[in-house]
Amino acid sequence: MLLGQPVDRVPLYHFMFGFCARNVGYPIANIYKDPEKSFMAQLWTFEQYDIDGGPDFGYASYGGWEFGADIEFPSSEWEQAPSHGSFAVQSEEDLSKLTLPDVKRAGMLPLALEFSNLQDKFGKPISIVLGGGFTIAGNICPVEKLCRWMIKRPELAHQLLRLATDHILEVVQYWADTFGAARVIPNIWEPLASNDIISPQQFELFVLPYLKQSSQKILGMGVKHIYYHICGEQNLNLPYWAQVPMGDPGIVSFGHQVDLTGAIKYFGDRCIIVGNIDPTVIHNGTPRQVYELCRQCIEQAKYAPRGYMLMSGCEVPPMSPPYNVYMMKKAINDFGWYG
Repeated sequence: MLLGQPVDRVPLYHFMFGFCARNVGYPIANIYKDPEKSFMAQLWTFEQYDIDGGPDFGYASYGGWEFGADIEFPSSEWEQAPSHGSFAVQSEEDLSKLTLPDVKRAGMLPLALEFSNLQDKFGKPISIVLGGGFTIAGNICPVEKLCRWMIKRPELAHQLLRLATDHILEVVQYWADTFGAARVIPNIWEPLASNDIISPQQFELFVLPYLKQSSQKILGMGVKHIYYHICGEQNLNLPYWAQVPMGDPGIVSFGHQVDLTGAIKYFGDRCIIVGNIDPTVIHNGTPRQVYELCRQCIEQAKYAPRGYMLMSGCEVPPMSPPYNVYMMKKAINDFGWYG
């Protein structure tokens, strides 16, 4: 699909981390603390469910630990991923002291590099999972403070976004230098840019310029494809997202709040479309409900011009019933074949 060649069926793509740990009997924290166990748990689970693509290593709170704060690893079945223990920036004074971290030592990046070495060893796609600039900024300082700064002290918001964006570029450059730019697919998640948090006007002013600049520079490194997860309620942001270069093709996935028909309208001519089964239905719904949602998504997006991959709209909850996960593959077997 990345090469623009025909495929025989809709691929089943993955957005599952803690579920993989539980599936093979590991604590959820191993997905984030132990690169080898994380990689193998995903690899074995993907084999079991016939999932396409390779394992990834990342977490939604990326940026806090990397810029010097603390995170808390999940320690119970009700915790899905690392969460904030503290924030690096709580005040303007904290921001004035903030500097770019060393990408070879900061936070989770040494673990991510171990994981990418396993991707390399096993011949899987090499990825580096990062937040988008706005999401990283909202993980360095509390997102409510970032939002207040956008209104009352926009110069501080821009200062934080500049640091976050420069960090993204340094990390991707490090991966490109280590593994070869053409082999690296940056995975950039941008959940905090949701319209549940900011307006489309704020997106245009505070998010879009940094997205465009970082994407242009990443592609200028020789990276061929950027994968953006446009998480949550972002329908009003889509016209702005459509201005962001993502490669040839780019890859975009969406939360369940975004209709796939609209996604194809904005991105279908230049991006592979991915998504977007509601994770709460995978977790709490019946197998028939999961199957029906998958059928609807496949029929909506199967013939997207650059291709379509079925996936959950965000991470599959770790406690999801295994049979519900299987129903995604069953729906592809029943409705996803071409020709």
